Amino acid sequence: MKTYTISEVADELNLTVYTLRYYDKEGLMPFVERTPNGTRRFKESDISTLKVIECLKSTGMPIKEIKNFFDWCSEGDSTLQQRYDMFIDRKAIVEAQIQELKNTLEVIEHKCSYYKTALDAGTEDIHKNNKIEIS
Repeated sequence: MKTYTISEVADELNLTVYTLRYYDKEGLMPFVERTPNGTRRFKESDISTLKVIECLKSTGMPIKEIKNFFDWCSEGDSTLQQRYDMFIDRKAIVEAQIQELKNTLEVIEHKCSYYKTALDAGTEDIHKNNKIEIS
């Protein structure tokens, strides 16, 4: 079975070695094996788990809650409902983030149109009668 160094995993996931060491220190990587001299050796399954950690982090989930999730995983089927509920909550958070970004994009697209029209006309005066805010 192929294993990877911490540097290889950091490169693969676009993380720093420091971040991976921090995750380990916080108890997020008890699954990672070590050589007799203490060097971490990662398997493909470890990389997949780290991708889940990064996914949860990208939703704004705190490290402590991510650790709770992995604790639930190690407890087995008795925590299936908690894990499901957690992902339903995360899904709602991401959907709200997407909506917020769509609203932001709408404003940006409006401003792009505003400035393109002004550039084409050579002046912002073209918008004076349209009651569009300047800036």
